[in-house]
Amino acid sequence: PNEQLIFSFALSPHVCTSDNTTGVEGASGAGFRYHKTAAAKSSNERFLSDGLSEQALMFLTGTVSTILLPCFYMLVCSISVPLNIFAIIVFTCWIRPKKPAAIYMLNLALADLLFALMLPFKISYHFEGNNWKFGPSMCSVVTAAFYWNMYCSVLLIACISVDRMLAVVYPIDSLAWRSSRNTVIACITMWVLSFAGSVPLVSSDQTFNVSELNITTCHDVHSTDKIIWLKKYFLTICCIFFFLPLLITVVSYTRVICSLSRDQHDAPETSHGKRRAVVMTFTVLVIFLLCFMPTNCLLLAHYLQLNTEKSQGAPDGSYALYLVFLCLGSLNCLLDPLLYYFGSSQFRKQLSNMLKRKNDSITHSPSYL
Repeated sequence: PNEQLIFSFALSPHVCTSDNTTGVEGASGAGFRYHKTAAAKSSNERFLSDGLSEQALMFLTGTVSTILLPCFYMLVCSISVPLNIFAIIVFTCWIRPKKPAAIYMLNLALADLLFALMLPFKISYHFEGNNWKFGPSMCSVVTAAFYWNMYCSVLLIACISVDRMLAVVYPIDSLAWRSSRNTVIACITMWVLSFAGSVPLVSSDQTFNVSELNITTCHDVHSTDKIIWLKKYFLTICCIFFFLPLLITVVSYTRVICSLSRDQHDAPETSHGKRRAVVMTFTVLVIFLLCFMPTNCLLLAHYLQLNTEKSQGAPDGSYALYLVFLCLGSLNCLLDPLLYYFGSSQFRKQLSNMLKRKNDSITHSPSYL
C-alpha cells in the first residue's frame, strides 16, 4: 500500500530511534513531526522532500513566525527586563524585614528576569527564518527555559495565593506557618519542581535540519516515535504543574474574597484593602487565562486525542496556533509586576516613597529664566 506522512503537534521529548523494519523514524522534541503509516492514495495535503507538509513549510517561512513573533518577543524583552530588575532591587535592597509575600515575589521576579534574558536567542532564531545558529545544547536550554518559567511562575503564584488566604482567613493560627524560613523552603521547592518538569527538554536534542529550506529548526520540526509513555508523562506534568495549582489558586482567592465580604461595616482603610484584594485576584486570573491557560489546554487536548500508536495526531495548524499561544504566555513577565504592587504592602510603600522623592526633587530644582 502507498505510504503517507502524517503530521501532528506535540510538546514532548522523544528518544531518537530508527525502525528499519517498518520504515518509521523517530526523534526527540515537539512541533511539526511525522511518521510513516499506511494510507489511501488520496490526500488533501502535499508533502515535500523532507517529509514536511507544505503547510508546515509555509509557516516556517511565513510572516507570523519570522516577523510577528520576534517583534512581540522584542517588546516583551525590552519592557520586562528593566521592570523585573527594578523589582529585584526593591525586594532585595529596600525592603526590611521581608514578609512572606515579598520573598515569593522576589523569586517570581528572578524567574521572569531569567526568562526574559533568554528571549534574544528566540528573537534571533525567528528573524533568521527559524534557523538556529547557537548549537543543539543552547537550543535545549532555551526551549526548557520557556516551560520552566511557565511552571515556576504558576507554582509561585499558587504559593502567593495560599499565603494570602492564610493571612486573611487564619491570621493568628497561620503565624507559625508563614515564617520567613518556611517561605524560603517553599520557594526552593518550587524551583526544584519546575526544573524537574523541564529536565526532559534539556536532556534531549531539540534541533532538526530542514534541507528543503536549508535551516536548522529549534523545537519546531521533529519526527515521532514512542508516544505512549510520553502521553502519560506529559498529561501528568500538565495536571500537576498547571491544573492543580490553578485549582489551589482559585480556591484560595475565593476564600479570601468570601472572608473579606463578611464584614458589613468597614473603615475606609479596610475598604481600600478589599479593593486591592479584588484587583489582585482579577490580575492573577488574567495571568492564568491569558498566559498559561491556552498553552496548557492545547497541550492537554493534543495528548487526550492520541489513541495509542494508531492515532494520526493533530494537523500542523494546531502547532502554529500553539506557537502563538506560547508567545502570548511571555506576557506574564509584564503582568507579574502588578502582583508586586497589589500583593505587597512593602513594595507599594517603597514605590510610593521613591515617587515622592522624585516629585520633591523636581519641585525644588532651580529654574532659570
